[in-house]
Amino acid sequence: MKSIVFALGALVASTSLSLADHHEFTTVFDGKDLSNLTTKGNWKIQEDGALFLEPRPGEKGWSRYGSYLWLKDEYQDFVVDFEYKHPKGGNSGFYFRIYDESDPTAHGFEVQILDCFGKKKLGQHDLGGVIQTAGPLTNAAKKPGEWNRMVVTLKDGKLTVELNGKKVQDGLDLAAKKPKGKKLAAKGKIAIQDHGLPFWVRNIKVKEL
Repeated sequence: MKSIVFALGALVASTSLSLADHHEFTTVFDGKDLSNLTTKGNWKIQEDGALFLEPRPGEKGWSRYGSYLWLKDEYQDFVVDFEYKHPKGGNSGFYFRIYDESDPTAHGFEVQILDCFGKKKLGQHDLGGVIQTAGPLTNAAKKPGEWNRMVVTLKDGKLTVELNGKKVQDGLDLAAKKPKGKKLAAKGKIAIQDHGLPFWVRNIKVKEL
């Protein structure tokens, strides 16, 4: 009987821990409002709960930094979990440890989001690569138009990125691998890029570690 009680107690404790871990995530975008985000870009809430980026006439490229989708707080170590999709030729990026919002590309790190479906040879500028730092371990891209799930974890300067259940970065040491002149700030902002191309995102959650 004691062993049964112990087992039940362990199960309850395990379940409680799992639920507590789940509740540590903060929902940044729940499909209803943008109160936890800031942007000057043309991001529109859709009826299905997704957030759609519809570039305005003349909006091209990635240098309109205020149009990125910015989380309001700064983060040191974190997990960010979100879903995204794009049409053929889609391009975006997940930025973190941005210490100067005037230019996230120069003052932070980017995990590339790019239409790489079916591509055999991948480099730093392909899906799951860290720009100027490291290419992805594998091609986990889904077809254009399909939802992808990306989970980005940064802990003690080590980066792990899971894309559609596959690790495309596994404990990448950013302090050791960063390019010359690149600073890994102690903490910084997080943003999703507006590249002047249609892009959808949903279910954005963040957890501080």
